[in-house]
Amino acid sequence: MPAPETAVVTGATEGIGRATAFALGRAGYRVGICARTASKVDALVAELRGAGIEAAGRAGDVGVEADADAILRDVEGALGPVDVLINNAGVLIAKRIEDLSLDEWDATMATNVRSLFLLTRRVLPGMRERRRGTVVNVASVAGKAGFIGGAAYAASKHAVMGFSRSLMLEVRRDGIRVVTVCPGSVATAMLQDQPLLPANPDKLLTADDVAEIILCSINLPQRALVNEVEIRPTDP
Repeated sequence: MPAPETAVVTGATEGIGRATAFALGRAGYRVGICARTASKVDALVAELRGAGIEAAGRAGDVGVEADADAILRDVEGALGPVDVLINNAGVLIAKRIEDLSLDEWDATMATNVRSLFLLTRRVLPGMRERRRGTVVNVASVAGKAGFIGGAAYAASKHAVMGFSRSLMLEVRRDGIRVVTVCPGSVATAMLQDQPLLPANPDKLLTADDVAEIILCSINLPQRALVNEVEIRPTDP
């Protein structure tokens, strides 16, 4: 019987990341996690292990090269080489352009775009050597359309789309799949306290909805690739 595969989820202590970590663990994956806050990482690792899931994690900022390397080094040391990378970490600062600071713009790009480059570049050599692996980039429908207050966020998610499409063309012949997931509005903490983005929580997707689609995309036969998927509420 083959050994369980190792999946790493960034931004794992809240929302889509948390739901995906549990979905992967219940499906039999070893689960590595990371987020900025050490206490939250430790608590989630304990919860995953309490649910019978083999898990490890490390706190860090995935937009910082040294942190990204340390996260993957620790997780691989505990769980083995990364077979599945879920680039989920993201920030949303919804402000009109004249109210958006340069620091807020840079923070958005570091977390939403730079982190994808840093972590993906780090895991690709091993995936190429094994001739299999999956990279899932959590984008957004905002990666295809803008919205008021979304200059930084939409720009970052458009970048994720371009990165993902180019990456897919580079690595598909090496047996590596690249999946871009584009959710609509999801009922998570990210949307709370966003005055420019009023929403009815009853009409939104849930984090579990998105996690289930991610898991389905990963668990397709190895010869099959869903390279982009949009997820929207049935009754918006």
